[in-house]
Amino acid sequence: MRRKDREVTDPARIDEILATAKVLHLGLVDGGRPYVVPLHYGYEWEGDTLVLWCHGARQGRKVDVIAAGSPAFVELECDVQDISGGDVPCDYGSAYASIMGDATVRLVEDHDEKAHGLKALMRTQTGRDFEFPEARVKAVAVLRIEVPSLSTKSRPKMG
Repeated sequence: MRRKDREVTDPARIDEILATAKVLHLGLVDGGRPYVVPLHYGYEWEGDTLVLWCHGARQGRKVDVIAAGSPAFVELECDVQDISGGDVPCDYGSAYASIMGDATVRLVEDHDEKAHGLKALMRTQTGRDFEFPEARVKAVAVLRIEVPSLSTKSRPKMG
């Protein structure tokens, strides 16, 4: 990481960013070209590995690209605010917190694992626990995204 002064290593702050951001950008490769999809997500930790859960239609480009074995990358951000540079255009910028990392993604086939992922997603998005009828679990594709190593940064707004 080039800007070590912005690096976030505190697990509590990383969890705060994950709980606040709400939308991740999943980067994939489709036919040699980048393809990025914004998705709501849920998260949990398995040891030091971040596990993200997303859902969507069971058919379509995203599902096809994942099924083809695309490499993956995730990015999410929160706390984005403009920083004014006054009369100096190059002094403008943004406050933010972000998490990025190389990832592996797979379509979940097991019913219980899909339900688990949907529960994690709803807990992250709403702060509530839900149960899912079997028909709802069957109706959607669930993605399991593993991110073994994170790059986490924050630039708080001063003053």
